[in-house]
Amino acid sequence: MAKEKLETILPKPSLLPASKKLLGKALLFWFGERKRDLPWRKTRDPFAIWVSEIMLQQTQVATVIPYFERFLKSFPTVDALASADEQEVLKHWQGLGYYRRARHMHQAAKMIVADFGGTFPTNIEDLSRLPGLGRYTQNAVLSQAFDTRLPILEANTKRVLARLFALLHDVDSSLGNKFLWEAAEEILPERDIGEFNQAMMEVGSLVCTVTNPKCNSCPLSPFCIAKRSDLVTELPIKKKKVVVTQVQELATVLVNKKKILLGKRPIGQRWAGLWEVPHDTPDEGETEVKALGIISKKYASLVSKKFREIGKVIHPVTRFKITVRVFMGEVSGKGASDYYEELAWVSLSDLEKYPKSSPQSKMIAMAVKALELKKEV
Repeated sequence: MAKEKLETILPKPSLLPASKKLLGKALLFWFGERKRDLPWRKTRDPFAIWVSEIMLQQTQVATVIPYFERFLKSFPTVDALASADEQEVLKHWQGLGYYRRARHMHQAAKMIVADFGGTFPTNIEDLSRLPGLGRYTQNAVLSQAFDTRLPILEANTKRVLARLFALLHDVDSSLGNKFLWEAAEEILPERDIGEFNQAMMEVGSLVCTVTNPKCNSCPLSPFCIAKRSDLVTELPIKKKKVVVTQVQELATVLVNKKKILLGKRPIGQRWAGLWEVPHDTPDEGETEVKALGIISKKYASLVSKKFREIGKVIHPVTRFKITVRVFMGEVSGKGASDYYEELAWVSLSDLEKYPKSSPQSKMIAMAVKALELKKEV
């Protein structure tokens, strides 16, 4: 009860007008001198900025750059993206993960064309109608494209603001989140909003880092309460990490006349719309042979001669660490399944045409290599 009472009286973040002005000048000067040369910083096109912001969610900058450039080369406008086939969009997204982002972008592009005549929305009310755009993304796009006076809050700026104002609360709690949004708005200058917001993210990414923050070279250091209070390494405060659960799966590469069977994952499932080799999670105590047999039975008319293990793929999904043992077997007959939306027997030369998750791409690469080695023997 006492804790709840304390949380309800958390003070609003505030800076003196003079300090706010000096902070803005110091930050923008630093950004002008030190900012990285990133492709999405060379445009004020809201569509391109939107694409970059969606790609940067949960993904490192260095990884995003080539994907961003290829994506815009194929889909340079909202209209181009809206008129594209979903499978083509997913193919361009392959390797970035979190494929719901790509599907939401595709749906949003269609809505922009249908509801706004292909013109990218310029206000929060219209942007909020589109799927996949939360408060951060809406504000980031509008501030960078149109200099709209809106604050941003994401992982990097959360850390910067928590230290700047010495927030002694869990930054991911509702109260902590509210405080940080207020802090982000409190320090906004009257102009150059897009540059300012990008500068805040840059400081978080390059200087005010999770470990070993470079306080001596930080433009915000003179204003930072955590630095004055010797609390930098103690902040931000976060709840304990979720315990990772280990999951074991089996995947089967079914081969028939030099073709591999792929299934298209159904809507509503993780990686919906992407293609994969059949897989299953064995029940506790279930033998490998029995589990492989169960997978085969899901494809009623298939008869496996023999399975052999060709490798292992380990990948994280939220709070799970999934280890997939990959098996391959020669089969005859046609596949049948009531799980997948579609099944396709795909030649080795056509495998690249089917969008797949990164783990699946690794499994199929193992299979291709195994088949090529078998051919050489």
